[in-house]
Amino acid sequence: MEVQVRELHGNWDLGFALDKHTRSSIYLGEDAWGHAMFETKRSPAGEALYQLKYRQDWSQAQPIAMQIAQSIYPRLTDVGCIVTMPASRLRARQPVLEVAAALGRIVCRPVHSRILSKALTGHALKDMATKASRAAVLAGQITLHDKLPGLARRNVLLIDDRYDTGASLEEACRVLRGYAKVAGIYVVTITW
Repeated sequence: MEVQVRELHGNWDLGFALDKHTRSSIYLGEDAWGHAMFETKRSPAGEALYQLKYRQDWSQAQPIAMQIAQSIYPRLTDVGCIVTMPASRLRARQPVLEVAAALGRIVCRPVHSRILSKALTGHALKDMATKASRAAVLAGQITLHDKLPGLARRNVLLIDDRYDTGASLEEACRVLRGYAKVAGIYVVTITW
C-alpha cells in the first residue's frame, strides 16, 4: 500500500495519518430513489478503510495495521500500549478495534479498548461544519475508565479511523492527560 503520511497537530505529543481519504469525488446525479451518486476515487488507505468500515471486509484490518507499523510506528518513542478511540456508532465489530488489535499483534503491544467511552450525543459530528461546533457537542462526553494495569506511567498510542477537524481526538487527549497512568500521547489515524 503506497501512502503519503501527514503529521497531525493537536494537544497530543505527536500524531500522524497514513494518507488522504478521498482523491476526488464527482457528482453523477441522482439514482431512482433520489439519492445522490458520486464517482469517488480514494487513496489505497482510504479504499481499505472504506471496505473495512462500510463493506465489513475485515481482511483490510491487517494490511492497514501493517502499513501503520511500517510507516508511522517507527517515528514513535517507547509506546507502552495502544488505546482505541471510542466508537460513535455501535457495531457488532468495530473497525478501529480490528485495526488496533492487528497493530498490537504486529508491534507486540497490549491494546485497550475500554479506557475511553463516548456518550451518545444525538448529533452526527460529520454533519457539523466547524471544529468549534463539534467541540461544543463533545465537551464532557468522553469518559475515562481506569483499566490500565499497574501504576506505571506509559506512553499511549491513541488510534482512530479518520481525522477531520480533530475535535474528537482533542477531547479524548484532554481526558487522557488527566490520567495518572499516561505519560505521553501519540495519535494515529488511517486517513484525513
